[in-house]
Amino acid sequence: MTGKQTAVLIILIIYLAANMILGIKSSKASAAAHKSSGFIQNYFMGGRSMGGLVLAMTLVATYTSASSFLGGPGLASSWGLTQSWVAAIQIGTAFLTLGVIGKKMALISRRINAVTITDYFKARYDSSAVVILCSVCLVIFFITQMVAQFIGGATLIESVTGLPYWAGLLLFGIIVILYTSIGGFKAVVMTDTLQGIIMTIGTFLLLFFVLRAGGGMSEITAELNATNPGWDLLGKGEFSGGIASLSPGYLISFWVLVGVGVLGLPQTAVRGMGFKDTQSMHRAMLYGTIVVGILMIGMHFAGALTLPLLPEEGVSSTDQVIPYVVMNYMPAWAAGLFLAAPLAAVMSTVSSLLILASATIIKELYITYIARSDENSEKVKKNVPKYSFAITLIIGIIVFIFALSPPDIIVWINLFAMGGLEATFFWPLIGGLYWKKGNSTCCIWSIVVGLAVFIFFNQVKIAPFNIHEIVLGLLAGGIAYFAAGMLSKKKPDPEMIEKCF
Repeated sequence: MTGKQTAVLIILIIYLAANMILGIKSSKASAAAHKSSGFIQNYFMGGRSMGGLVLAMTLVATYTSASSFLGGPGLASSWGLTQSWVAAIQIGTAFLTLGVIGKKMALISRRINAVTITDYFKARYDSSAVVILCSVCLVIFFITQMVAQFIGGATLIESVTGLPYWAGLLLFGIIVILYTSIGGFKAVVMTDTLQGIIMTIGTFLLLFFVLRAGGGMSEITAELNATNPGWDLLGKGEFSGGIASLSPGYLISFWVLVGVGVLGLPQTAVRGMGFKDTQSMHRAMLYGTIVVGILMIGMHFAGALTLPLLPEEGVSSTDQVIPYVVMNYMPAWAAGLFLAAPLAAVMSTVSSLLILASATIIKELYITYIARSDENSEKVKKNVPKYSFAITLIIGIIVFIFALSPPDIIVWINLFAMGGLEATFFWPLIGGLYWKKGNSTCCIWSIVVGLAVFIFFNQVKIAPFNIHEIVLGLLAGGIAYFAAGMLSKKKPDPEMIEKCF
């Protein structure tokens, strides 16, 4: 291990330790709140106390991931500005999520005392089949997405410090699993705020040092024009797995997947349940849009400029582009601070998925179908804290084991999991919020049909008109949802209408 690698490793360990300390302190503060409003409300929802900045940062940190700092910018080194333009659709994510579902989810969740998205489905659709189906899909796709994040964190530590992959995975895994297990939702959102700030600083650092190493924008542009013609034109690049050249169908697909489709992600939708008041939501919409814009455009633009800085023989994969540039062209202090940014993105995504998966298992499966009691009963009050810690720890260990034998490109694993979540939850959530005729039959048909179409086209690698399988899955799921509702003779329950509309 070189002196620079040692310095970077020390900075990363300090950053990881800071997250652990912040998580433990949040746990102590949250423990005092348990006495007044209950363990479940505080461990899984933080007492619904998020202000504007915290809400914005936790939403941004939850949405960004390893692919935002490694996979996407790495692809931009060969795709050019196409990847920046494609990523631009993500700028409006925070605004769209909070604007469309934020306020409605906040009002409804308070009426029905919900702390998870399946809590909402239980009240809205009044169906055990819906609750169990959604819970199982959530846990499966969350584990898949967390595996991608664990791989990203371990690969990052391995590539920049020289530690073995398993050692990087162990270091990253222990920290993120422990502070999430101990601190719950409060620890997640507080560390997300720190991580959002670090990610923003890291983006500016990368841009500055890439431009300096390349001799300025003019020299980099001349080099790119010679070595990567068309780098500044929309349309350069390849579809997933090299199936087809970039096309309008692909662009539309990507915009659905990471734009409109994020309305169906449980980890972002649940943020609408936890903010303090309407003013906090409005501030978060503004702050979140600004921060996502800086991260997405800044990182992908910097990635597009890195090609002249790479070795002639290239790097082993696009996931290694940014780590290579950072370790070869940035001083140790800046490299350590920057590399804390993708690590922050990975940690924030994992912690959010981990706490929500744990909440789903405890709240929807254990309390309802195993303990068969109310969350305020003495039995639940006694057992839930230790069970919550244990389930969070067990899920983290399962993800760690799967990540020990990593597949290749992180970005495609992450996008598959994201697509599966959207195919499962988009129409039950949006249809449930805005269409009174939606019922449990609509929900089940939408999930089954949407997921079947999504997985089928993903596996057979057929992309009609270069359209990604998530668009086909959402289209099929939407048709199934509304067709089932129109054909159903079941009338909406007046009590449900009063609670949810």
